[in-house]
Amino acid sequence: MTVKIYTTSTCPYCRMAKDLFKKKSISYEEINVEGNPAAANEMVRKSGQMGVPVIDINGKIIVGFNRSEIEAALRLRA
Repeated sequence: MTVKIYTTSTCPYCRMAKDLFKKKSISYEEINVEGNPAAANEMVRKSGQMGVPVIDINGKIIVGFNRSEIEAALRLRA
């Protein structure tokens, strides 16, 4: 399973998503888009959105912190 999360350093919802991954022992790659135009462009290309977090779980794109959608994508129980 591959999990990527596009973040900024001040985003509280990004922290909530990363905390969920840590709690569930899910390894993930964090990509901070601040000052990184290439990463920001990749995020927008994948999601069509400028806001963070954008979470990519095996190609499923989730915009924002939607716990139930994240857990469904991870196939976890709530």
